[in-house]
Amino acid sequence: MLVIAVHGSAAPEAAATFRRLVASVEAISGVRALVGHLDVQRPSLAEVVREHPHAVVVPLLLGDGFHRRVDVPAVLEGTGCVLTEGLGGEHEVARALHGRLREAERRRGPYARADAVVVAGAGSSRPGGNAGTEACAAQLAALLEYDGGAAPVPAVPAYLTSAGPTVHEALACLQAAGYRRIAVAAHLLAPGRFTRALNASAAWTVSEPLADHPRLARLVLGRYESARGTRSLRAARLAC
Repeated sequence: MLVIAVHGSAAPEAAATFRRLVASVEAISGVRALVGHLDVQRPSLAEVVREHPHAVVVPLLLGDGFHRRVDVPAVLEGTGCVLTEGLGGEHEVARALHGRLREAERRRGPYARADAVVVAGAGSSRPGGNAGTEACAAQLAALLEYDGGAAPVPAVPAYLTSAGPTVHEALACLQAAGYRRIAVAAHLLAPGRFTRALNASAAWTVSEPLADHPRLARLVLGRYESARGTRSLRAARLAC
């Protein structure tokens, strides 16, 4: 069993986003997938792994903060489940973000392009918890440079809580530097209060969250298949 561990949100659109992710995973692979929530929504992660011990649990998290290192392992203790790494820092996340950014630009016009980008992450006060957003911003900048625009497009990380600079501060800094078409690339997984805050910002355009992007489904499957392969190899060695 593949269990996708998510934070959880009161926004109805978040549940729909995760349903689309599960549908993509199952359509690509035929693997049955379930979602377990850490907060707010049901079923909880604890309920799902209680029903499906020894599952492979993929944390749908873009950072290596408290949830990945403390909350999820605590829920899985004693269940026999295998916990994979999160998604933070993976190049496929940056490629998905690049795609979402291009979609947001096209909403402003068929040939519209941002002249600067703020990569907006949730934010973490835990050491290393923002490394995923930082890596994604650097990877996105490289992808934008590869696009071959007339001038380099800066992509700077910023945060919605617990870390700085804030999204507002990053937008203000870029505006002061003379940039006018500043896009916010949402390094977020699903709609909720953070995406609402971004949509209310002074950004030229804001991209949609990432969880239901096809690249995320393939990345989740990659984590699952790698964990299953490791478990099978370990079992074979024990049998020798």
